[in-house]
Amino acid sequence: MTVFDTPIDALNGGPANLAQYRGKALLVVNVASRCGLTPQYAGLQALADSYAERGLVVLGVPCNQFAGQEPGTPAEISDFCQVNYGVTFPLTEKIHVNGPDRHPLYAALVDTPDADGHTGDVRWNFEKFLVAPDGTVATRFAPTIAPDAEELHKALEKTLPAKP
Repeated sequence: MTVFDTPIDALNGGPANLAQYRGKALLVVNVASRCGLTPQYAGLQALADSYAERGLVVLGVPCNQFAGQEPGTPAEISDFCQVNYGVTFPLTEKIHVNGPDRHPLYAALVDTPDADGHTGDVRWNFEKFLVAPDGTVATRFAPTIAPDAEELHKALEKTLPAKP
């Protein structure tokens, strides 16, 4: 079983169907609309736009576990993302990324270390996990690593599916 086999719902209901991304690189990011890092939405959308044709999908995963910074309803979250940042990448239902109610998607992600060796609990909003086209977790990035960071782009280049 890989990340692509994990059931999770879309923000506006129904299954998100992660299996549709099999064969693509998937950047999974726990997001929040009232966080100091919220402007990263713009950079995530730029990544999604820049790398879409090469096989990258950015997946936003709303979470309210960090200082209550994602309190909105699905409609409020969707509207906020579209109006303020032009987000077109998929968003899932709001979930827990830590603790006893941790969603199985994050259970599959958190054992992967970041550049500093951190594994386990997600530290804050906008922590990023890069999933390879085969569904294995390639790497993890701290919340403060911006979407335009060189190390993120290098990892993407290594992880994107091979050109046909």
